[in-house]
Amino acid sequence: MAINAFRNSVAGLALTLSAVAACAVDLPSATPESVGFSSERLARIGKVLAGEIEKGQYPGAVVLVARKGKIAYFETFGKLDPATGKPMTKDAIFRLYSMTKPYTSVAAMMLVEEGRLRLTDPVSKYIPSFAKLEVSVASADPATGAVKYTNVAADREVTIQDLLRHTSGLVYGGFTANAKVKELYAKEGVDWKDVTPAEQIERLAKVPLAHQPGSTFEYGLSVDVLGRVIEVITGAPLGQFLDERIFKPLAMTDSSFLVPKDKVARLAQPFATDPATNTPIALLDVTAPQKNDAGGAGSAGTAADYARFLQMLINGGQLDGVRLLSRTTVQYMTSDHLGDAKGAGAVALLPGMGFGLGFAVRRENGLFEVTGSAGEYFWAGAAGTGFYVDPKEQLICVWMTQGQPGMARRYDRYLFKQLVYQAIND
Repeated sequence: MAINAFRNSVAGLALTLSAVAACAVDLPSATPESVGFSSERLARIGKVLAGEIEKGQYPGAVVLVARKGKIAYFETFGKLDPATGKPMTKDAIFRLYSMTKPYTSVAAMMLVEEGRLRLTDPVSKYIPSFAKLEVSVASADPATGAVKYTNVAADREVTIQDLLRHTSGLVYGGFTANAKVKELYAKEGVDWKDVTPAEQIERLAKVPLAHQPGSTFEYGLSVDVLGRVIEVITGAPLGQFLDERIFKPLAMTDSSFLVPKDKVARLAQPFATDPATNTPIALLDVTAPQKNDAGGAGSAGTAADYARFLQMLINGGQLDGVRLLSRTTVQYMTSDHLGDAKGAGAVALLPGMGFGLGFAVRRENGLFEVTGSAGEYFWAGAAGTGFYVDPKEQLICVWMTQGQPGMARRYDRYLFKQLVYQAIND
């Protein structure tokens, strides 16, 4: 479908939703005690975060905690821009990186509900160059122990479900342990930045998969490819489809793949250099149009916008009279889809952790390194953002900072989460 035809097909919907989008509001607020929190214990969050900022862990933060559909805690800390000293604001816009992936995953499941896509569809149905991908397999010489790599035929084709749960064999070249795939990603220039959708797909199709499809969870470019599939089906750029079908309906007025000039002053900035390594920090420039709308990493938005998206999910697919997904689809997405599949790569499957269709899923109350409930789902962005949704506790946590991508960001998120759960008082 051409882009103009797509626009015509959603014209009526756009008119219906325009009034909603024009008057976006935060989720309703409530006193902490009325939704089962202790105000005194919630206050510990501020004390700890102020200490982390004083230590130079990150310039500033926005944190939002909602329970039973109402915001109980929404605070700012530190600086929006450490270079100017401007204080953090609640409407600060953050580069979301991999927190873009849940948007793309929901969009794909909307197409599934419309009968335009099936999880069992081979990706090659929409991207023909994926029809005969090979797999890079390592083997060790029994005499010397030297590792060599051989390409073999894939046991089956990569499916849409594989893209959603990261069992496609597509990886991030900088993080995979498959040395041959890492080498070929670098040689072919496989990435999501500074390439067009066609260039990204063309380069990916030249490189073997790191694993047999369906066998192994390894985090990577799967959701970027899912974004390309959505574009093929709808005839629209991914950012346009997300804007018209998710962001505007949910009144997420600050969510986009491009921060316009009149909002640039609200964009949160990292330190100039990473305090741990003293190396310059260079994050995605979301103020300039990208060559493609990367479904796995390219969007920006606010804590309040992301809370609306998460409240839609915890409500079973609807918010304020707007339904994006059915309750059954949300339940399916937030269930574990890995089973006995093994994990590989830098983003490991932690104890007690599975993966659904777009986000990690907690399999049980114990084992995991921080408090939570079985059935919780969550994910994060490399530059310091994260979210947690706990249906059993009717709880949403949104964490927004901006800093050097790395393991320090996970420490920040889990410290915040630990402080939220200790404040539950019912």
